[in-house]
Amino acid sequence: MRSTSRSLVFVPLLIAAGAPPATSAVESLSWMAGCWERRAGFVVTDEHWMSPRAGTMLGTSRTTRGDAVVEYEFMRIYGTREDTVVYAAHPSRQKPAQFRGRATPRREITFENRAHDFPQRIIYRAVGEDSLVARVEGTSRGKERGVDFRYRRVACTP
Repeated sequence: MRSTSRSLVFVPLLIAAGAPPATSAVESLSWMAGCWERRAGFVVTDEHWMSPRAGTMLGTSRTTRGDAVVEYEFMRIYGTREDTVVYAAHPSRQKPAQFRGRATPRREITFENRAHDFPQRIIYRAVGEDSLVARVEGTSRGKERGVDFRYRRVACTP
């Protein structure tokens, strides 16, 4: 009988200790999931986001000019215990950086890292069901700058 009661005491402690961070904030970003494309002449940018699962979204971005890859990035969005979300970016030829944000019901999110060189803010906003705007903004060389990347939803290819 004693060993049974000990097991019952320890099981809840193990579950609590290994509990995953809150996932609701990441789940609310499901509108970002899918394949997105931006074309400007010979320059094409693809951004792909996996659906939220286990409090995490994974993404990749690739920019090509003709037949050459000119930039790429690996991204991860994950939830924290404080119900905030973190955007972890690993861009080509740059150091990784993290930005914190809070999801809103408006299908928009702003991630911010005031200590980062540029950008200090990354904003994603849904425009209807088939368009997405990603905006980077902040101060660079003493001047406020902002750049919009307008994407359209495309079929995901293997």
